[in-house]
Amino acid sequence: MSSTPNPPRHEPEAPRDLVGVGIGPFNLSLAALAHPLAELDAVFYEQRPGFGWHAGLLIDGATIQVPFLADLVTLADPANPWSFLNYLKARDRLFPFYFAERFHIRRAEYDAYCRWVAESLPGLCFSHQVDSVRWNSERDLFEVDFTRLDAEGEAESLGRTYTRNVVLGVGTVPYVPDPLRPLVESPGVPVIHAADYLDHREAFLAAEHVTVVGSGQSGAEVFLDLLRNRPAGREKLHWIGRSEAFAPMEYSKLGLEHFTPDYTRYFHALSEPVRDRVASAQWQLHKGIDADTITAIHDELYRRTLHGGWPEAVLTPGVRVRTAGRVATTKVELHLEHVQQGSRSRLTTDAVVLATGYRERPLGRLLAGLDPYLRRDNSERPRVDERFRLVLDPSVTGTAYVQNAELHTHGVGAPDLGLAAWRSATILNTLTGKDPYALPARTAFTSFGLERPDERVPAQQQPRQLTPLVD
Repeated sequence: MSSTPNPPRHEPEAPRDLVGVGIGPFNLSLAALAHPLAELDAVFYEQRPGFGWHAGLLIDGATIQVPFLADLVTLADPANPWSFLNYLKARDRLFPFYFAERFHIRRAEYDAYCRWVAESLPGLCFSHQVDSVRWNSERDLFEVDFTRLDAEGEAESLGRTYTRNVVLGVGTVPYVPDPLRPLVESPGVPVIHAADYLDHREAFLAAEHVTVVGSGQSGAEVFLDLLRNRPAGREKLHWIGRSEAFAPMEYSKLGLEHFTPDYTRYFHALSEPVRDRVASAQWQLHKGIDADTITAIHDELYRRTLHGGWPEAVLTPGVRVRTAGRVATTKVELHLEHVQQGSRSRLTTDAVVLATGYRERPLGRLLAGLDPYLRRDNSERPRVDERFRLVLDPSVTGTAYVQNAELHTHGVGAPDLGLAAWRSATILNTLTGKDPYALPARTAFTSFGLERPDERVPAQQQPRQLTPLVD
């Protein structure tokens, strides 16, 4: 579909079945699975002019950390026309992919696949900025106010849509630690978040000394890219992070079962204090570094020792940035503290890349109109039920769903691409009340807890009744 703003198909007074706010991978998954449901009138709004997925981190060679089967639809509907394999077929690339034998595809290829879906799928309205979501008690409908944007991103016109259900998939925002925020927000200062890395890559390759802050996957990828493209013996790189080690992501087969519907249901059933304690301890399940990336970094460092000497690169985990500031007019000074030693030091550098991750986008402004109806937990976070519905006052007869805003209630799988199709199918099954997508009753060999889940056998696998022999 064209990225030019289009008016809604229906008159504003006609209620829709579903309005999606945001078009990232998760709401794109929902739109792709909703498309075959002809009876469902759905529309999705996105303020950007077109689809884009972490454009600043599409570093050459970087791969996504889930298999290609974790596309927008396959794990809920393998025959869906918006699968990654169908994308390859449409581009005459199915046989090359077959011979490439890649289970984990390049990040840029995943982005291209999502763009193909977004450009082909109807019902997606880009350049539409949703301003508010309110409950209209007189009409028993949600009203969604939006602004159509022109090619320059300026307001063009206002609109309103009424809907019975709404789903929020507004994604995450780059996280910048407080000590470094003034430098990032100052024009001309060479301190950026990794989300903008490719836009500044050439300038950072030319900088005399570069520091990467953050010991997760994006920090490793940025460090590796800089290392590979700087002269041997004059690398002048420093990589620091708060974690106690540059640790590999947990990628064992049973460890991966934490990213299954079984574990999601188990986690949701835990008490709030237990969920918070468990989630904070599970960082290595989703914030560690891919083992291949660690290997590539070590290989590159080792290669640079072949003719004697050590590369001019310093890798120091267990370090936090206490404060930061400018030195003279061109350099940045970081005040560091080692978490275990308690020692402090200063690091002077010419440029800083903050690979400090992302945080859930705040929903306060968007949901201000629903605030009187929202039910919150002890930490003032929105409560989310097992089927991804915001818990609202019983007077609200409509349903508001969330995607990737439920880490506190559903666990580490919330931001994981591998659960996108299952969550989208769960939402559509709940919304329609018809279960258009048959979902598995069990998905893991691990039993998370002493109360074992029901082990229902699919009908086609039930043993046939034998007819007794008779004389």
